[in-house]
Amino acid sequence: MKYFFIVVAFLFSFLTKAQETRDYCSFVNPFIGTGSVDSLSLSGSNFPGAVYPFGLVQLSPDTEDSPEDPCSGYDFADSVIFGFSHTHLSGTGVADLFDFLFMPYAGDVQWTAASGSREINGYASTYSHDTEKAKPGYYSVMLTDDNIRAEMTATEHCGMHRYSFNNKGPVNLLIDLNHSLDKKRPYWSCRILDAQVRVVDNHTIEGYRHITGWANTRLVYFRAEFSHPFSSQTIKAGHREYKDAPVANHTNLKMNLVFDNNNNEPLAIRVGLSSVSFEGARKNLEAEIRDFNFDRVVSMADKAWNKELSVIDIAGRDKQMTIFYTSLYHCFIHPSNIADVGGDYININGERRNAPDGKHYSTFSLWDTYRAAHPLYTIIQPDRTTGFINSMLRQYKDYGYLPVWQLWGRETNCMIGNHAIPVIVDAFFKGIPGIDYEAAYEAVKGSSLNPHDNAPYQLLDKYKYFPEDLQSQSVSIGLEIAFNDYCVARMAGKLGRMEDADFFMNRAGYYRNLFDPAIGFFRGRDSKGNWIEPFSPVRYGGNGGYPFTEGNAWQYLWYVPQDVPAFAELLGGDEKFRQKLDEFFTLAARPDDVNGNASGFIGQYAHGNEPSHHIAYLYNYTDQPWKAQEYCHQILNELYNDTPSGYSGNEDCGQMSAWYVFSSMGFYPVNPASGVYSFGSPQLKKASIILPKGKIFEVITHDAGDHRCYIRKILLNGIPYRKNYITHKDIMNGGRIEFFMDSRPVRNASGYEKPPAMVF
Repeated sequence: MKYFFIVVAFLFSFLTKAQETRDYCSFVNPFIGTGSVDSLSLSGSNFPGAVYPFGLVQLSPDTEDSPEDPCSGYDFADSVIFGFSHTHLSGTGVADLFDFLFMPYAGDVQWTAASGSREINGYASTYSHDTEKAKPGYYSVMLTDDNIRAEMTATEHCGMHRYSFNNKGPVNLLIDLNHSLDKKRPYWSCRILDAQVRVVDNHTIEGYRHITGWANTRLVYFRAEFSHPFSSQTIKAGHREYKDAPVANHTNLKMNLVFDNNNNEPLAIRVGLSSVSFEGARKNLEAEIRDFNFDRVVSMADKAWNKELSVIDIAGRDKQMTIFYTSLYHCFIHPSNIADVGGDYININGERRNAPDGKHYSTFSLWDTYRAAHPLYTIIQPDRTTGFINSMLRQYKDYGYLPVWQLWGRETNCMIGNHAIPVIVDAFFKGIPGIDYEAAYEAVKGSSLNPHDNAPYQLLDKYKYFPEDLQSQSVSIGLEIAFNDYCVARMAGKLGRMEDADFFMNRAGYYRNLFDPAIGFFRGRDSKGNWIEPFSPVRYGGNGGYPFTEGNAWQYLWYVPQDVPAFAELLGGDEKFRQKLDEFFTLAARPDDVNGNASGFIGQYAHGNEPSHHIAYLYNYTDQPWKAQEYCHQILNELYNDTPSGYSGNEDCGQMSAWYVFSSMGFYPVNPASGVYSFGSPQLKKASIILPKGKIFEVITHDAGDHRCYIRKILLNGIPYRKNYITHKDIMNGGRIEFFMDSRPVRNASGYEKPPAMVF
């Protein structure tokens, strides 16, 4: 054993030196997930523009004048760019942000966007993918209509533009404070409440806008400084134009700047953003971009991204390398730090506060990311996990419940359950430092007792289920809150709060009241106890008006990750459980009422949305774990690729990517608050996870190939290993797991230990 640790120490030293020279950014393709390449393809709703790890700014092109779908504002299938705005969402199913659109162009002043090329009056431009380039922290494109090269880069709070012109006459820069998501959208409606732009001097402007949308209301400030002076400016406020006006306020506000000198030199623009104040935008800019050296900022972003991506060092085929590191890249875009460099932020009640740790994170897509992204962060981003949770706890202190789907510090109450709870409980049992867990428990408990949108606990306490006639999406909410209650109970028990532990564990069992043994499915009931009719297990529900959320009865049948053996008994025992899984993965009937989240089908399995993500791994609880390996291999190789349509549905702020990162290494957290990772089908020749305190956990896959998806033998630290899972503790201790693959399944798996419910 002594020599083993000497070897591990040597490997760590070797890997550290290798990481300093390896260019991980070169494996990332930011165009993956940005749109369709044909009418049958799907988009992950990702953007290709410049972003800093977990940063406030996402500087990217918008290919729609009023973005709505894709929600990122960019569609690879489009041929026109309307400008470059400074904030975007990565992989979401709802559009928002798009703050402060900048667009350079030549010729006469234009106030409206073109719908095609410059032949149609307007400032938009056609472009070609042949001229686009993107890597982490950098984006460039040639704006064809005026032959302008546009380049973008970013720091944590700032964006930087560089425009190279190929004309000798004056050029214009449009700054549009009215550009936003589709203002005709009937839900989470968008309108500008107020906006201002003002001239500080002939090198500097400032502005803000107060806007509604998915994030309810937001105030966003900017300060822009230019590398050479503008000669004149015109402000358009509504229908009126003001030549050389120094300041204006309006709900429809645009500014046009004219640059008529030095066009033989690129125009560089540094832009600081703040969610707090003009002063915050100025200080962010002073701290992060002090001059107009664009290439230096690109180099800084590249260095930051290489550091983040180096947490897992892998070897595999070129396509695997690209998909893996692009997935890791997407995992590190959100949550986003909305605090200024000094730690000031605006809390959920609109009050100015200061974060003691200097970070206040938001954009918590928790209904998605609690499943795999947050468990992944506990391994490779433990310090940020501390920051995420402390940011969540601030919402509880100010608002009375933990985040559900928080965006730019505002609670959207989008989706169901309260999945900050398993994130906190998982971190508690894993010993993530820097968190007051007594206060965290009070937040977890309070959020499980205080009724809020889609969590009417008073109904659950009265009926012991959620009646569909009193609470829509009742089955999905009941199942997800049952999991949350289980998490609360386990944390309460560990802290010695036994009365609480008993209460929540009892309530966690209420999911059984939604199971109809006559048909073998969970289904809705009304307040009189009657089953909701008619019932079809393939009928799809969206986000209201039906018992199931973004899924159907087949997909939600498997949502008891906290107690799979007990659920198997509900189905009639292990054999019936396995047979039902077989039917699930082979039943080809399509749901009869779907939206864009119903995609990526294998039978009734729909990888395009999160309720299905753990289901293939449930075969590890049967006597046929090789089917988990088979289906995971199929998902990895058929439902991910390295094209713009590389995801089978919305990427969802890192969740779809985290599934790939975990699964390509061969394991996945079925219960994301258990410390247990079930085995699938490892794809990578080698993966070295760089851990705190100089430790490394290596995953070695022998004989992997296109048809060699089945695990024949496992060694853990050189010793034969006969379990269908590995624990968080095993990983964090460092060491090596080796998978030996075969083209034929090992059908006699009776000697392999099935995953436990929890190992802490």
